[in-house]
Amino acid sequence: MPALIALAAVAVLVLILLSASVRVAREYERGVIFRLGRLNSPPKGPGLFLLIPVIDKMVRVDLRTVTLNVPPQEVITKDNVPVRVNAVAYFRIIDPEKAIVQVENFMVATSQIAQTTLRSVLGQHSLDELLSERDKINAILQRIIDEATAPWGIKQRAMARQAEAERERRAKVIAAEGEFQASERLKDAALVLSENPMSLQLRFLQTMLEISSERSSTIILPLPIELFRPFMGYGVAQS
Repeated sequence: MPALIALAAVAVLVLILLSASVRVAREYERGVIFRLGRLNSPPKGPGLFLLIPVIDKMVRVDLRTVTLNVPPQEVITKDNVPVRVNAVAYFRIIDPEKAIVQVENFMVATSQIAQTTLRSVLGQHSLDELLSERDKINAILQRIIDEATAPWGIKQRAMARQAEAERERRAKVIAAEGEFQASERLKDAALVLSENPMSLQLRFLQTMLEISSERSSTIILPLPIELFRPFMGYGVAQS
């Protein structure tokens, strides 16, 4: 009886050790192993592998492409136009060991690098270039971010960038300002002409001179009604 109890205890202990030792990594995963705190190369996986209980610690790394949404960035372009830019960065880990050992949190670090690079690069281009040269700017962003993240074992694919419709907004603002200034000038001119009737006549003669210089087959001249008042009075007196 004691022998059976001992055998059962040994079997339970073996099962516990196996459960703590056996690991399975999927096709897109790798296990970075630390043995007594030291990196044990190469990474394990995919498939089944064993760890030494208590001695080995494993960090699981996903090798699939990661979609990183970069927070919207407020950027001042080279021609001093404020734009709000949304970006999405695509990257994947090509060296699991570096991604774990060389940087504390590769996701946060990559996001910060993407934000800083986005503001720096876009600030060196005008608004028209941001809207018309996306592929060129995309390549510049990818190259700079790749250089920064290469020591972390991370490879960028591309950064999709979308500037909001600042060109249309800017055109509307300029047009509105132009209309406002024109209306102010017309109001000032109307006040001047109302205070001095002779100015109105001089402006009328100037307009006639401008019309006469154009190549036109027909010219209609609006005459002031004051010119006809003597004749209108004469007709009334005769009747």
